[in-house]
Amino acid sequence: MRLVVLASGQGTLTQALIDAANAGAPFTIVAIGTDKPDAAVLARATASGIDTFCCRLPDYASRADWDAALAAAVAEHRPDLIVSAGFMKILGDAFLTRFEGRIINTHPALLPSFPGAHAVPDALAYGASVTGSTVHFVDAGVDTGPIIAQRAIDVDPDDTEESLHARIKAVEHALLIEVVRSLAERGWTLSGRRVRLGPETTTPSTRSTRQ
Repeated sequence: MRLVVLASGQGTLTQALIDAANAGAPFTIVAIGTDKPDAAVLARATASGIDTFCCRLPDYASRADWDAALAAAVAEHRPDLIVSAGFMKILGDAFLTRFEGRIINTHPALLPSFPGAHAVPDALAYGASVTGSTVHFVDAGVDTGPIIAQRAIDVDPDDTEESLHARIKAVEHALLIEVVRSLAERGWTLSGRRVRLGPETTTPSTRSTRQ
């Protein structure tokens, strides 16, 4: 399976995918894209010989123009699946339409609880005793797409944002690799908000999104 990974920062999730691919996982990272030309993830890509591209929002006249350019840059690499791994931009209509049902994201909470960019401090502020990681398909909302898999961890009474986020990241890395491996090996179908791993059934309402 051909992956394009989108990331904005250090790229630790991306590195986990690179390491898994190098260790024989059934997927290949064909390109890594970012919205920041100085993102550390680009150095990780270069060190691994992976193609890169950058689409900066300020370089375009509108958000819609940027979104269309990003979609075109991704399409050049003919991905089977797009992984948003710490990509800190909301994907727009042009991108979502072009790659419908082929974009996944990781989130450091148990959705639908604590969506958005501040999931870890939000969980602490709420006093949650359990949080974790979610991998889900991306739709037009913010962290609202169909859930593929989740893994929970306990919140310790003395957790800080940093300590809790570190423990979530460890779970998040393993869960993302597990999910991408399963999608590559088994394929997937979407029916409403339900995700099914494996070939498409004969149910008329079930639509295959595996290319």
